Amino acid sequence: MAFLLLFLICVFISLGVAVMASVSDVRGMIIPNRYTVYVIAAFALAYSVLHVGGHDHVFGNLLSHFLSAGLFLGVTFIMFLTGALGAGDSKLGTAYAFWFSLHDLPVYLFFMALFGGLLGVVSLGIRRWKPFDTAPEGSWVAQVQGGASKVPYGVAIGLGTLIAFFYAGYFDTALLGSFLTVKQG
Repeated sequence: MAFLLLFLICVFISLGVAVMASVSDVRGMIIPNRYTVYVIAAFALAYSVLHVGGHDHVFGNLLSHFLSAGLFLGVTFIMFLTGALGAGDSKLGTAYAFWFSLHDLPVYLFFMALFGGLLGVVSLGIRRWKPFDTAPEGSWVAQVQGGASKVPYGVAIGLGTLIAFFYAGYFDTALLGSFLTVKQG
């Protein structure tokens, strides 16, 4: 039961950080580095606790998780260098990529890109029609209405993470129930 609680706490901390990062990105186009640290720490704790507790079936091989994060960082670092993505987005997305094995990474990438594209369309609409009379200075809306081409990708990262967590089975009743079974030995 303790392993289940620790696992769920780590999952919900990571999802809570996604909400905070999304709000921060919309308000000022900034994702604080501490959010990245929180997500990586939550994954490290969840992985360690489940490994020690004999629940290795929850996550893939640790190398697979590191490869996912490494691939994500490599691609997004290049995007950062070309100005296509912010550094905070790259770091936060990489932190969430740790949560996914190579098997689950494509789902994360797909939904993150889907929501990023939708936000891009919304940005184009806001820039063209300027629907808000006043927007907080420095916010995404204010910057886009001022002519900037920006997308708060932290929102897309958070939504992609949420859906990928479901796909990875982190909320699967059979998985969660497996924590409650007593092993005969």
